[in-house]
Amino acid sequence: MLKLFKKDLIFLHAPSVYDFRKDTIMFGPISDVVPSSPTFEMYPVGITSIGETLEHNGFNVQIVNIAYQMLRNEDYDVEKVIAAMNPVAFGIDLHWLPHVHGSIELAKICKKYHPDIPVIFGGLSSSYYHEELISYPFVDFVVRGDSTEEPMLQLMKALRYELPFDKIPNLTWKTTDATPMINPLTHVPENIDYISIPCYSYVVRSVFKYANLHNTVPYLDWLKYPITALLTARGCTQNCSICGGSEFAYKRICNRDKPAYRSPQSLIEDIRLIQKLGQAPIFVLHDLRQAGPEYVNEFFSLLKKENVKNELIIELFWEADDEYFAKIADAVPKFSLEMTLETHIESIRKMNRKFSCSNEQVENTIASAFKYGCRKIDIFFMTGIPKQTYAQAVDSINYCRHLLEKFDGDKRLSLFIAPLAPFLDPGCLAFEFPEKYGYKKYCHTLEDHYHALTKPSWKHILSYETDSMTRDEIVRSTYEAALKLNALKHEYNLIDDDVYKQIEFRISSAQEVMDEIDKIMDIKDEGLKQDAMKKLKTKVEQINRHSICGKDELKWPITQRFGNIFSLASVFIRLLFVEVKLFFNRARLLLGQK
Repeated sequence: MLKLFKKDLIFLHAPSVYDFRKDTIMFGPISDVVPSSPTFEMYPVGITSIGETLEHNGFNVQIVNIAYQMLRNEDYDVEKVIAAMNPVAFGIDLHWLPHVHGSIELAKICKKYHPDIPVIFGGLSSSYYHEELISYPFVDFVVRGDSTEEPMLQLMKALRYELPFDKIPNLTWKTTDATPMINPLTHVPENIDYISIPCYSYVVRSVFKYANLHNTVPYLDWLKYPITALLTARGCTQNCSICGGSEFAYKRICNRDKPAYRSPQSLIEDIRLIQKLGQAPIFVLHDLRQAGPEYVNEFFSLLKKENVKNELIIELFWEADDEYFAKIADAVPKFSLEMTLETHIESIRKMNRKFSCSNEQVENTIASAFKYGCRKIDIFFMTGIPKQTYAQAVDSINYCRHLLEKFDGDKRLSLFIAPLAPFLDPGCLAFEFPEKYGYKKYCHTLEDHYHALTKPSWKHILSYETDSMTRDEIVRSTYEAALKLNALKHEYNLIDDDVYKQIEFRISSAQEVMDEIDKIMDIKDEGLKQDAMKKLKTKVEQINRHSICGKDELKWPITQRFGNIFSLASVFIRLLFVEVKLFFNRARLLLGQK
């Protein structure tokens, strides 16, 4: 009877650096243009689809966002929490490499208290470094690839029924004498309609099933600003040189030749559920046009019939025209755009394969979007990209001024600049062929990246420098450009006086702290060095987030965070029936086992 309620798999999401609450690390702006904090507490959406797959096949799966819990409660005792767990297996995501320190430390804790419970790693970074991961005594399995729902199901069945592991696709594992074994990476589905990504029904069911909201909250401010997302594809048609999710990287890491898409119908089904949960913005991840014009037409045709109240945030990977924006505007009453230009230098964009078009085409895209009622356009520039000089990095703000002048200071233009940090993505073209793209790598192995994250500032954490800029110059150009952009936004009334003064203070303070840390790094006595770093901790914590842009600049207005009581009740009741059905299915399977 107890097996009916036993947790089979507990997913643990780690902070970027396990000891972030006691260590003094100046993370700077490395997370200023993403929803999560420098702790990177937002877990990858794929673990929700794995959870849904396993639960529909008779397993109990729980997500515990350790990073979020540590952020919200300074007394949260990670070791005590893990020691009290007793699942069949632990799952630890290492999708984004900035989690490498925290993920490895959580694995060590799991083995410390539960030496006989297997630890499973997964995610893109795990897949890239699977051979190094499996060499650790605290890692038992690595599930490789971008679509691991089926391999994870086979692995959990093997653990439950004591079956062999040698036929499970995409699995790296160890024999009883610790010999590493690498099964072929053959599970590469051509479409991903078999599951919702993210799977919101699993998340909602998990909240009331395990009576804990905070374990599944994706990032620190989510309850105040519950933005949602839809993953439209795994894989990419674009080959951006510094992207770990590029066509080249997916082939290198996941054996994927072409993207696997979710059908328009399945995306619409998810939007229906999201609408019942609330009216927060829906971020449509990836450029829909990758799948072709028929896909685009079908999606927006179906979307129009839904009378969606939520704002849609649409990504653009290349320029767009009136025809595309007319389709969007006809389908939804509110939409915004995300454009990552990286640089205003056309030749660099062409080499880097990111928005490989002219600035005139970029500006025509902006004009067309405004023409069809786009409410906000986020445009991102970067420092530290291939072949970019210090002057070019800072000069991107002059191009921002040009855009504001051209569009009469339109407040719908939302401009950002941030560094390529902290790491160069393993598997991307620039990582694999650094000389060709002008990079010098300081981190090669998983262990290199693990140790880099313990350095005291983001300058020293950076895993690279370029043939145009040293790490010090990347840092200084980032702050100089951010100061100029902050002043430009204030000049055009895009931010108010308070935000302008706060950001100016934070950037100036960050520059001072970075200089202080550099001086401390020169201290020979390790004890004196540690004491000096501890004295800086309070100051670092005060400027370690939202250091180069306002905390609300990336947000879209929300009139209603969550659905009304009737829509939420209908969702909960429907999912409660699903949970009851899954309970009896689990009972049937376990009785069949006996």
